[in-house]
Amino acid sequence: MDPLDFSVLNNVLINFLWHLLIVVHSQTKPIVAQHFLSQNQVWREIKYAMSSLPWISIPTVALFFAEVRGYSKLYDNVSDSPLGWSGLFLSMISFLFFTDMCIYWIHRFLHHKLIYKMFHKPHHIWKIPTPFASHAFHPVDGFLQGLPYHIYPFLFPLHKVLYLALYVFVNIWTISIHDGDYRVPSGLISVINGSAHHTDHHLFFDYNYGQYFTLWDRLGGSYRHPSALMGKGPMDLIRKLQVEGKLRKEQVNGHDQRRATCKEE
Repeated sequence: MDPLDFSVLNNVLINFLWHLLIVVHSQTKPIVAQHFLSQNQVWREIKYAMSSLPWISIPTVALFFAEVRGYSKLYDNVSDSPLGWSGLFLSMISFLFFTDMCIYWIHRFLHHKLIYKMFHKPHHIWKIPTPFASHAFHPVDGFLQGLPYHIYPFLFPLHKVLYLALYVFVNIWTISIHDGDYRVPSGLISVINGSAHHTDHHLFFDYNYGQYFTLWDRLGGSYRHPSALMGKGPMDLIRKLQVEGKLRKEQVNGHDQRRATCKEE
């Protein structure tokens, strides 16, 4: 595949699937309690994402060009891999664990008090996010958290089609951890970083930085068992904070960005 065609196809496909999946998700999984969504929240999430994505795409497309023009270890045919088909499977697993590790530390770095307000705070406006908040990042924040996906093929061999499939997958996953559907197979609750885990990250701030797995949160001392899976959903915390006077109703989900009293301030 021509490098330009691959890069354009990748970005068009990702953006199309992002819009399609969010619309489908929001129609089929009305899990988030609507009375705790601030006025026009979904529209503001969409607006912020749409204003950031073009800026995120500029350096991202530049990296794609470098990757597909021979500067990376991407390859076209399975026969190009010294391990054959088993190499594809191993690269898929290593891609997930490598990017999960990198995103954990990047995400945690973005929570540092010296830079949090500049780059990561806009995403944390939404205490109870919807799927539309999944890509509502400051451009610098969005690019940094997506950077590990592009570092990987410069370090390790990866099939181009598998790379595209994984890139689609990580966008779907990003939507899923913001969708408010807290169901996780019981045997995977302590392993997979799902929507319940990530909702607690938005609510409690210092926990559950991971992307797919809980491994690095456990190693880094930032793991928190999801409150929603203990019968204490995010709505209970919101009510508790309001009763204690730590959170006014108009501050829920970014309605009042200037006078928020939550921990991240």
